[in-house]
Amino acid sequence: MATKRSAHTVWEGDLFNGGGVVTFDSSGIGDQPVSWPSRAEHANGKTSPEELIAAAHSSCFSMALSNGLKEAGTPPTELVTSADVTFQPGEGITGIHLTVEGTVSGLDDVAFVAAAEDAKANCPVSQALSGTTITLSAKLV
Repeated sequence: MATKRSAHTVWEGDLFNGGGVVTFDSSGIGDQPVSWPSRAEHANGKTSPEELIAAAHSSCFSMALSNGLKEAGTPPTELVTSADVTFQPGEGITGIHLTVEGTVSGLDDVAFVAAAEDAKANCPVSQALSGTTITLSAKLV
């Protein structure tokens, strides 16, 4: 069964002096302010499209990796994943770097890295962002 998730943004003013509010409609988790300075300079308590992409990518990757490890008979105890999305004004998103540290019994480093690479290639967010260079650092802890 397909699902649909929704958010909307209300923006006021021009790009450089204006600002907006992102509302997470599907989950109802609230509103987050967004602005050009939060995207291209300092966050200053506001989010950016790139931070939202990082959140989506780190969570999707973690889900894919946890499922792959479980299917291989080595479910993880814990995965800690971060996603760093690099934005260059005038160019756009220039890369994404995923970092994952996993606690997984019965698995060696080589197998963990292979599972992480598979998750990177196959999680739906990675596939949606396939036009962007995505790199990965993975290690067992």
